[in-house]
Amino acid sequence: QVQLVESGGGLVQPGGSLRLSCAASGNIFGFSAMGWYRQAPGKQRELVATITSVSNTNYADSVKGRFTISRDNARNTVYLQMNSLKPEDTAVYYCNFRKFTPTTDYWGQGTQVTVSS
Repeated sequence: QVQLVESGGGLVQPGGSLRLSCAASGNIFGFSAMGWYRQAPGKQRELVATITSVSNTNYADSVKGRFTISRDNARNTVYLQMNSLKPEDTAVYYCNFRKFTPTTDYWGQGTQVTVSS
């Protein structure tokens, strides 16, 4: 099992910044990917950004150039730096930990990000 604890959500004005953190614990050994997904009201959950344990990254087109994902393997923590936030970034953001062979996903409890003036 893997446990994920998220922090850093909140209310921010358009153009502002927020940093999300997610700490993983438990059976986290081996090659893995950590990342962030988000779900806005009435919409499906969508990928925001992912990073593997060897630092390969992947971003949704809608956040490229504005969001940066990073990972501290020593602290088993993934970060999402979100800059130039837009109202359409408003959603619940979920941390994801993916193990491979077999593929198994673990999810955090979610943290609300609201971008509004």
